[in-house]
Amino acid sequence: MWKTIEKAIEQAEGGRFEILNRSSIAGGCINDAQRLDGADTSYFVKTNDASFLPLFEAEADALREIAASKTIRVPSPICHGMATTDLAYLVLEYVEIGSGTASSQQSLGECLAHMHQERKPHYGWNKDNAIGSTPQPNQPEQDWAVFFRDQRLRFQFELAEKKGKRFRGSEHLLKEVPALLDGHDTFPSLLHGDLWGGNAACDREGNPFVFDPATYYGDRETDLAFTEMFGGFTADFRKAYVKIFPLDVGYQRRKILYNLYHLLNHFNIFGGGYASSAQRSIDELI
Repeated sequence: MWKTIEKAIEQAEGGRFEILNRSSIAGGCINDAQRLDGADTSYFVKTNDASFLPLFEAEADALREIAASKTIRVPSPICHGMATTDLAYLVLEYVEIGSGTASSQQSLGECLAHMHQERKPHYGWNKDNAIGSTPQPNQPEQDWAVFFRDQRLRFQFELAEKKGKRFRGSEHLLKEVPALLDGHDTFPSLLHGDLWGGNAACDREGNPFVFDPATYYGDRETDLAFTEMFGGFTADFRKAYVKIFPLDVGYQRRKILYNLYHLLNHFNIFGGGYASSAQRSIDELI
């Protein structure tokens, strides 16, 4: 397995690479993550079963999409493929995580505001991907309310029903999504898509970078809303963002709607108390 990955790295990088040390990296709950150290270069590698290969391909494309915006640093994708007949892998640049400086959160807010100004003519993306381990459909759509209702909330509600959970008021809420978003001026912004505190960090110089994207083009407020769900982003981050790209009136209400998607997804992956949190949000919205 590791010889296969060594050869793939050599082909991608155009030079010899030999794994001299391999160490597990904690923090992820979906994939196995390892650091590979060579004589003068290190790489970050994720592995999972064969079904994850399309998701690794989509993640590599998302990192390239964000990198092409020249707004915020992401780890460069190196290569991906099958290490064995039943094990897929993704190799990325290894970025050493350092301590943030006094201005790191401000810089992160500024970078994200610029990234969100990258736009496409439609919502969605050129391929489906995943949010955590959950499939995330991204079929192109001109109407944001329709996209978010059908490809985000309805999709998660249907997954929950397959698990035997039907949320009270879900159909009512779906009908109200266009009204809840009425008057909100949106355009298809380049999104990280899974921007919680665990997917943002600083390098050794204190410069921000983001990783593990679930990228698509959508309302930029969805990224902002998720930064508030689990913490990890300071007032300096928010202040720097809105100075460049102010939020529209009504964000505090839309934030509940947008974070419902993540609450439903967490329920579908982890179960537990996320069901009651999602139900409270539904009740509040309707």
